[in-house]
Amino acid sequence: MNQEVDTVHVPDKEERTWGMFCHLVVFLGFIIPFASIIGPLVIWIIKKDEMPFVEDQGKESLNFQITMMLATIVSALLMLVLIGFVLIFVVLIFQFIVVIIASIKANEGVYYRYPLNIRFIK
Repeated sequence: MNQEVDTVHVPDKEERTWGMFCHLVVFLGFIIPFASIIGPLVIWIIKKDEMPFVEDQGKESLNFQITMMLATIVSALLMLVLIGFVLIFVVLIFQFIVVIIASIKANEGVYYRYPLNIRFIK
């Protein structure tokens, strides 16, 4: 399902920085439980009305983190049949790499779309 993106709006430096933060803040989730969801949610709620780029990237980051949380839960459940040990490693490496790519793209002003992302918030 393709989501229409406002390609006319060119984000300024401040918007690009906040858009990048929407993606980078998820790394707090490796230290603080649920920070990978709460971080993008807080930035999105605060900035969505004043910065269209942050509104878009905040939703994208939040949706991806919810998707990754579900994939991690499924992987943890599959540890009962051993395949989950490999799967959870793959999910975490995938999440790490794709978040870095998204952060770089957001800093460049690109409306980035995560692969394998379920869009819960539209």
